Amino acid sequence: MITAEQIRGARAMLGMTQADLAKLAGISTTGLNNIERGTADPKASTLRAIEEALEAAGAIFVAANGEGPGVRLRKKTE
Repeated sequence: MITAEQIRGARAMLGMTQADLAKLAGISTTGLNNIERGTADPKASTLRAIEEALEAAGAIFVAANGEGPGVRLRKKTE
């Protein structure tokens, strides 16, 4: 499952607001804000919807390495 830090990082790299991501994921902006702040315990399906929305926009989530899980942007093809 993705983490709050990965969500915030991906959203920032993509230049996406919380409102943008919430709309794409089909959740409320308040709900996304609570997830990002760590004050909510979201369902797995909610995290999947957020992850799918971010991946569709170009984010790639990477597994934990020595420094923990991360996120990067998909390379643009020319």
